[in-house]
Amino acid sequence: MPPPALPDAIEDYRDHHWFRDETRRVETAQDAERFVEHVGFAACLTDARRPARRCSRRLRPARCRPGRETCRRTRRRRTCGSSLTRWCAAARYYGSSRGKATFVAPRLVPAFHALGVRRSEEADRLSADARRLLAPLRREGEMSTRELREASGVSDRARFTRALDELQAAMIVVPADVVYQPFTYLWTLAVGRFPDQLRRRLGRDAALREIAAGFLAGAGMTVPGELARVSGLSRPDAGLGNRALVETGLATSPARGTYQLAAGLPGAF
Repeated sequence: MPPPALPDAIEDYRDHHWFRDETRRVETAQDAERFVEHVGFAACLTDARRPARRCSRRLRPARCRPGRETCRRTRRRRTCGSSLTRWCAAARYYGSSRGKATFVAPRLVPAFHALGVRRSEEADRLSADARRLLAPLRREGEMSTRELREASGVSDRARFTRALDELQAAMIVVPADVVYQPFTYLWTLAVGRFPDQLRRRLGRDAALREIAAGFLAGAGMTVPGELARVSGLSRPDAGLGNRALVETGLATSPARGTYQLAAGLPGAF
């Protein structure tokens, strides 16, 4: 089923807050950092081959971003060469969450980390391959992809990629940098990359509320299933986060599963 149509006022709000209009489009690495900091978290060049009125909130450079009219039709995935890898090396969390490449602003790293896998849970919740990758990383602190594959003994590319995606989705391992000759990612632990942010400990309820608030601030309104789809949360968890915003007066719920910024808040309709 296609997502429900949004009011024009909400689409215009998103055009501005998600940098979809021509005056705010992302063109440089600095623009990309500003975009991620502004929206809190964003998918990176995900497959957008779905009918949509306008572009959803994805980080893509201007030369790969369709114009407003094109966004109303089915679009295909595009790539951007080395610009994306430079953005990956920027001071923002970049990783894979449920198969989606995702940027997260440092202010929301504690919230996503709180929903990940705690060290006491690793034996029960992580696969054997993921634990094999994690052991040498904890010893060395930072390793290239090749070094990590050799040290872990997980030589099969598909198994290695699945294990690495699992550790990123659990907010345990993150890319630290990109090396170009030869091209490789450098991997490190999230607690080493974001020591200041991860000193702030959040409970699960507070984390869900912060993620929901971060999305709604830029979206203006969220419809059933939208927060879960863009954040990687389960639909029950997304619902808990949105309902917490209603309880605190930050949002209203005009219909089941639909949440809108409360009237009177800055930027709200």
